[in-house]
Amino acid sequence: MTASSDIGSAQPELLVPPVPTPTPQVKGPRESSQFLTWIGVAPFFIFALLFLILPTGFLMVGAFQDSQGHFTLANFRDLFQPGVLDAYWISFKVSAASAIGGAVIGSLLAWAAVQGRLPGWIRPTLMTFSGVASNFAGVPLAFAFICTLGRVGLVTVLLKKYVGINLYSTGFSILSFTGLTVTYLYFQIPLMVLIVTPALDGLKREWREACDCLGGTSLHYWRYVALPVLWPSVLGATLLLFANSFGAVATAYALTGSSLNIVTILLYAQIRGDVLHNQNLGYALALGMILVTGLSNGGYIWLRARAERGRR
Repeated sequence: MTASSDIGSAQPELLVPPVPTPTPQVKGPRESSQFLTWIGVAPFFIFALLFLILPTGFLMVGAFQDSQGHFTLANFRDLFQPGVLDAYWISFKVSAASAIGGAVIGSLLAWAAVQGRLPGWIRPTLMTFSGVASNFAGVPLAFAFICTLGRVGLVTVLLKKYVGINLYSTGFSILSFTGLTVTYLYFQIPLMVLIVTPALDGLKREWREACDCLGGTSLHYWRYVALPVLWPSVLGATLLLFANSFGAVATAYALTGSSLNIVTILLYAQIRGDVLHNQNLGYALALGMILVTGLSNGGYIWLRARAERGRR
């Protein structure tokens, strides 16, 4: 009786599944590589923040302030003064002349090196020189051109002594609009060579052969095949050259000083602390330059993307 009651009163044991122990997650190789990649690009973002984004924001705020820090639009009203407008116009003319000249001469040089039947050592030599010359600017470039094309420069003296041409009697001056444009061409032409060479490499030989098989001439090839493919790259590079020369200050100041009224020299005079300086007007001048160069660079980026789509 007792045994049967014990058996009847026995309850089945409930089986509780074991709780799994959480294992620590180990970062995979992909996550580690992404982390290292962000560390690698961190210096770029820090550099852009310190030397591009923050200074631009500081200029934007200062352009809307007076010397006491109050909000004002007087700085932008002063941009329409005749002297300021004249400085912008001269800078625009110098930039346009050097950009167009650099685009034409640089495109011809690149075409001769890529498509021309020249010796094999020409192209690497030209590309190496272009990589160096496109970054040669500032005071060293101004000094080199003064020693070359100055009133007692090497080329000036040789032309007068052996050819009988007095360069400065023709109205030329290294301190003038023409002299500054010629000086800018020294780094504009190599920069154009570097930019347009990949576009010329994108012209496939099969396109020229197909044009020849269909009875087309060289004029037909360039008009209907090559130029439609190249024009976005050439025009975009020209806009980049314009922005490159519009923002140049060291070369122009070292070469011409205050004899040529361009916007970069006027900006430098407003900020450095002369008697008639207006620091906030300088901020407005800089903001106007950022707008012009930003539009030029934006056009270059859009045209470059269009050119890449056209070559696919």
